[in-house]
Amino acid sequence: MTKARDFLVEIGTEELPPKALRTLMMAFADNLESAVEKARLPHGAVHAYASPRRLAVLIENLGLGQDDREISQKGPSISVAFDADGNMTSAATAFAKKCGVKPAELGRTKTDKGEWLSCDVVERGQPTVELLPGLIETSLAALPIPRRMRWGDGDVEFVRPIHWIVLLHGSEIITASIMGIKSGNQSQGHRFHADGPVVIKNPSSYLRLLEKPGYVIADFERRRKLVKDGVEAEARAVSGRVVNGDSLYDEVTSLVEWPVPMTGSFNEKFLELPREVVISTLTEHQRYFPVADEHGDLLPRFIAVANIESRDPVQVSAGNERVIRPRLADAAFFWDTDRRTTLVGRQDALREVVYQRGLGSLFDKCARITALAGWIAAALEVDPDNVTRAAALSKCDLLTGMVGEFPDLQGIMGRYYAAADGEADAVADAIGQHYLPRFAGDELPTSTDGQILALADKLDTLAGIFSLGKKPSGNRDPFGLRRAALGVVRLLVECGLDLDLQAMIGAAVDGQPAGKTEKSEICDALYAFIGERLRRYFLDRDAGLATETFDAVLARRPSSLVDFERRLGAVQAFIQLEPASRLAAANKRIANILKQAGDHDGTTVNQKLLRDPAELALWSALEQARQTVQPMLENHEYTATLSALAALREPVDRFFDDVMVMDDDKATRNNRLALLRELRALFLHVADLSKLAIS
Repeated sequence: MTKARDFLVEIGTEELPPKALRTLMMAFADNLESAVEKARLPHGAVHAYASPRRLAVLIENLGLGQDDREISQKGPSISVAFDADGNMTSAATAFAKKCGVKPAELGRTKTDKGEWLSCDVVERGQPTVELLPGLIETSLAALPIPRRMRWGDGDVEFVRPIHWIVLLHGSEIITASIMGIKSGNQSQGHRFHADGPVVIKNPSSYLRLLEKPGYVIADFERRRKLVKDGVEAEARAVSGRVVNGDSLYDEVTSLVEWPVPMTGSFNEKFLELPREVVISTLTEHQRYFPVADEHGDLLPRFIAVANIESRDPVQVSAGNERVIRPRLADAAFFWDTDRRTTLVGRQDALREVVYQRGLGSLFDKCARITALAGWIAAALEVDPDNVTRAAALSKCDLLTGMVGEFPDLQGIMGRYYAAADGEADAVADAIGQHYLPRFAGDELPTSTDGQILALADKLDTLAGIFSLGKKPSGNRDPFGLRRAALGVVRLLVECGLDLDLQAMIGAAVDGQPAGKTEKSEICDALYAFIGERLRRYFLDRDAGLATETFDAVLARRPSSLVDFERRLGAVQAFIQLEPASRLAAANKRIANILKQAGDHDGTTVNQKLLRDPAELALWSALEQARQTVQPMLENHEYTATLSALAALREPVDRFFDDVMVMDDDKATRNNRLALLRELRALFLHVADLSKLAIS
């Protein structure tokens, strides 16, 4: 008899949020796979599927049930289980009852930690069909859904109302009630093309039956490829190429079950609008794909992806054009109207817009950003005039009609309006770039002024929200502080801004309205928060980087992240050297010795007390190493520094082999501790090597 069958679960819903569909699909599959493995059910490959109205998981060769397993249960100790006369106590009989055996059938287990009663029982495995409903409920409950909804008069909550559930193990229907819905083998096809319910005979026929006759392509990746290939083919047909396609393919795939790309057009006069306005109108409002020529100039064309195979596609395309025409007309109106008032003319109105309760208005934020940008410019020895001017005007475009209608154009429109007002190019560019990077992997500002303004804006946001005591907790981050902190890290590291992060945080916190929290507490919390983003940044960037290597550098709390990167590279190079493991172990040993001895700072080495040849040799090598690496440290040549210090391995090894550090004579002991302290301090100029784990 077959001991495994393919398994299918499909959760049929109303239209799921398109931007979250891929995440929900993968999370459901991952959660269910983990639950199945935790339940000890053997299985094969796991496949995730999704369309706008369904989440599905297909598991190949899912076993029919758990294997039986023998479990050894630990009972009371022998001293507790028997009284002085050797009779069983109530504790022993209670344990036997719990195990379902007679007291005389209990066994004994003896180790060097003692002896106690034990009982070996066989736990019977449960059938898969009995376990799956609970596993599915658990997997659905763990989906990353920010806000759940209820429907009808029940208490069930999910991302969208559930209408049907398919539950099959092989051709057998698993009868259950999941989230209040009774399972079966009937799925639903396309809202318009399908004639009725689609009966799924077995998991292996799922994709085929949904596609024909259901007109649903449930395989997300295949549907995405059809969307992408179809859109690009339409673009080639009008001698163009797709613009910003990658930002839309997933979302459009999540909106359609039967993709049908088609080309539309709009009046060429709208190409006089800023390029970003046209693109945003098409993509953000309608999820249409813009088209450009071979030079990158926009064409008066767009490509829409319908969710229906129309008998009259010309009429569908005309409908798309009717929808986009008034939106472009609105954009043209805002473009003309907004330029009648300069950005400077909007500054006072910023006083009336609350930025955040407790942090004042947008005008106040601009004032803080201006001061902080000036501080950063001075630290970098950059002329502050352009960046402070840009900072003062940076939020004015938020009051324009265009940004009110297209929020994703904030900053971008500020650049256009600044240029229209006759502001310097450097000012306009800084305004346009100061929101960058908007997300992980986004581009960075290209101008120094833009980098400074972006840094000031993000640090002000972080310092302000932290001063209110509203730092992120768990998965909640309503102010996007993790994104802002990662932006700070990328700006400092990738743009090579050699700035004192702790001093900069202090300047940002100084600019905030007075609060209940002490400045030092806010600064420490913010430095630690940015440090965690720094850890994630470097570990994600370099798969070969060990956490211990990062911690070795972080322990020194380098003030500059540019300097941090140099140290990190130096330690990674040092690890590859032959003496590295011995020196890392020696540093760890020294750290432990000094800690146990109380580590009395300030004690210096008295050369007259150095008598043992090994300690004299170490002192001589230490003095020579100090002279060698001093100029290297002054020039931040950390790789060369550690390479030079690697020569200390032999005298260090000899010292620990021949010398008793904790000598009975107090003066000798303290002198040797001072020698170790100076040795450790020399390595600490780069990193705390005691934290390295090198085998």
